[in-house]
Amino acid sequence: MKIAILGSTGSIGKSTLEVIEKYPEKYQVVGLSAGYNAELLQEQISKHKPGIVSLSEDSGQDILNVCSGTEVLYGVEGACKVAAMPEADVVFAAISGSAGLLPTLAAVKAGKTVALANKESLVMAGELMISEAKKSNSEIIPVDSEHSAIFQLLKDKKNEDVKNIILTASGGPFLGATLEELENVLPEEALMHPRWKMGSKVTIDSASMMNKGLEIIEAHYIFGMPAEKIKVIVHPQSIVHSMVEFIDGTVFAQLSRPDMKAPIAYALSCPDRLDKIVEPLNFAEIGKLSFEDPDYERFPNLRLAFRALETGGLMPVIMNSANEVAVQKFCDGLIGFTSISKLIEKVMDSFNDYGGRSLDDIIEADKWAREKAINST
Repeated sequence: MKIAILGSTGSIGKSTLEVIEKYPEKYQVVGLSAGYNAELLQEQISKHKPGIVSLSEDSGQDILNVCSGTEVLYGVEGACKVAAMPEADVVFAAISGSAGLLPTLAAVKAGKTVALANKESLVMAGELMISEAKKSNSEIIPVDSEHSAIFQLLKDKKNEDVKNIILTASGGPFLGATLEELENVLPEEALMHPRWKMGSKVTIDSASMMNKGLEIIEAHYIFGMPAEKIKVIVHPQSIVHSMVEFIDGTVFAQLSRPDMKAPIAYALSCPDRLDKIVEPLNFAEIGKLSFEDPDYERFPNLRLAFRALETGGLMPVIMNSANEVAVQKFCDGLIGFTSISKLIEKVMDSFNDYGGRSLDDIIEADKWAREKAINST
């Protein structure tokens, strides 16, 4: 099987390559797209010898020493060409944030099997993405651990038999923090996740619970579930990755250690399984698993995500784009931690055009929300 990876130098991209390297007889890397880490991309090129590679900017071209026959591209156009390259059977969409929208859409339009780790592309353009997938016969396989769990649990099940899908949330580093304590959180504290090793943007989103908010909207589009059938439960141990409750009162759950290599491996091999990907669970060692309801007062981003989903139209775009600006402002020390959600809500409150759903509409809404968030205090 031939694989292209969008975001190969990020956390998911690196973990994907680790899984692939365990099974060289099964998988071949044919395309790589990276952001700005030309040094790491060079290492990946030397090891895997892909046919096409792409960097966000051409400033890294002096570092790259590609193999004979390897095409080097740049920018969004380059990433889109990697995404749609004819040789690739599976495209791992792992570019962080809204930057992954156009390359992911290019892979879908090209009819690829898309292993989706870029939740923002579905949050921003869910209807468009699903519609294009139907046209091109593209299969979207979720890589987020929560959606991978539900994907596995729903296999061969009927949607009408499902009462709820239940997304688990670790609660991040501030699960027990008071509102007063959250007011004084520093960026370096928000980046200290107790369970998962992720990129900085995703880690901040996890701390603010926006990551779960984005997953609520993603679940709606992937599984065709209305908002009222999507629930969130806080599970600090991150062993249960999500659950499905059926109308007869039974609940199915998927469990494994908190390691992204497990859902990555399943996206590569499903419906089959790859051997020895993560360490097996020792239930006696774990002792107990705990669950609690999320606190919408301390973590209002969950409420904003449900609002965006229920409002529909372009509101999920507005929420996502405002969040990306707010997270950057927090990391730059311009706003406090609790002001992330306040800024997002302020931008959402200012938006009143819910109509368009075309790609041009989405791009225009994204631009509007960013400008509004940048200029807001």
